[in-house]
Amino acid sequence: MLLFSTELYAQRNKNIPLTKIYPDTSVKQIQKDTIIISKKGRPQTDLADIVGKLFNKKTISEEDSVVMKPEVSIVPAIGYTLVSRLAGVLSGNVAFRTGPQSRVSAIVASISYTQNKQFTVPLQTSIWTKNNTYNFIGDYRYYQYPQSTFGLGSNSTVNNKEPMDYSFIRFYETALGHVSGNFYAGIGYMLDSHFDITDKGNISGARSDYAAYGKSSHDIASGFTVSGQYDSRDNAINPAKGGYASIQYRSSVTVLGSTSNWHSLIIDMRKYFRFPENSDNVIALWSYNWVILSGSPSYLDLPSISWDANSATGRGYIQGRFRGAQMVYAEVEYRYRITANGLIGGVVFGNAESFSAQQGTRLQVIQPAIGPGLRIKLNKVSKTNITIDYGFGSQGSNGLFIGIGEAF
Repeated sequence: MLLFSTELYAQRNKNIPLTKIYPDTSVKQIQKDTIIISKKGRPQTDLADIVGKLFNKKTISEEDSVVMKPEVSIVPAIGYTLVSRLAGVLSGNVAFRTGPQSRVSAIVASISYTQNKQFTVPLQTSIWTKNNTYNFIGDYRYYQYPQSTFGLGSNSTVNNKEPMDYSFIRFYETALGHVSGNFYAGIGYMLDSHFDITDKGNISGARSDYAAYGKSSHDIASGFTVSGQYDSRDNAINPAKGGYASIQYRSSVTVLGSTSNWHSLIIDMRKYFRFPENSDNVIALWSYNWVILSGSPSYLDLPSISWDANSATGRGYIQGRFRGAQMVYAEVEYRYRITANGLIGGVVFGNAESFSAQQGTRLQVIQPAIGPGLRIKLNKVSKTNITIDYGFGSQGSNGLFIGIGEAF
């Protein structure tokens, strides 16, 4: 099966299991963490069922097929985003439990090369200890990444385009401990290193915001984080009810190798509810706010659209289209079924973001985006969808966004 997944590495945050094929049998088994049943009790269908019917093979969804023995899956894939255009991806997933009652731990890695000559190797981990007392979350990346910037603040225009190229290394590790109920809290370490940074200057010939802010061929952000998290979602992959909230304070300091001292805060809040109440349709709300509290990060470490953990903000705009010292973001999405068996669904979404320019300046104009989307059920047990969205933003921005799993 061909999976559209330039964002497949985001499985770590979404706990998305891959389908494992056992080549010595005609039976396909599906890994999962929890079973989600249609509210109206209708028989559900996914792509595995369709493929099974075509080849006259049975499909089985076990009560819980992920055990302490690691389950390994490797899939080739293609994807498309505005920043990469077409991308070829080879992705792998290892799923396992550290104890009989533990949540599913996952190690997800991929390697990709894009039409824009970008080479990326992300590796993400989420390891749950026995009885879910601790959750160790890792995010490690190596990028060779040609990408344009468009200046600071949400008043920036496409005429400010400045082609850039750089290499990027990330090392994030966070340990969350159970506090009470759905609450977790913990500390971590974060390292971002951009090097071999080059730029071609503003295409208009004017002095760019990047030049005014301060160019650098190499910058490092190194420091500790303090995080708190609440999660009452019924399913982390494709929630129908519940909520999620997290807050993360980051302190990058020169004593740990940072180019400069600076401090930031990220507040991420989400809410889900059925509408109408007795249907399988869902309204999803998202607020994502990322601000620099003090200090001066390097240009590439500033808050920027689609540089959140899952690269999900700002459908309708290219990654990095808006950047600044403060980012305020909100999105609403309506998710609905098209076919009663759940195989095909649709969404309509709208988002809006506002950025300030440099530290100490005010938020600028609100930039909206809207769009429709199609959903194809990849795994009916985990509710994992192939997502195909088309977003329309301001100043003629528009583009196709393909991935696995919902944006939030």
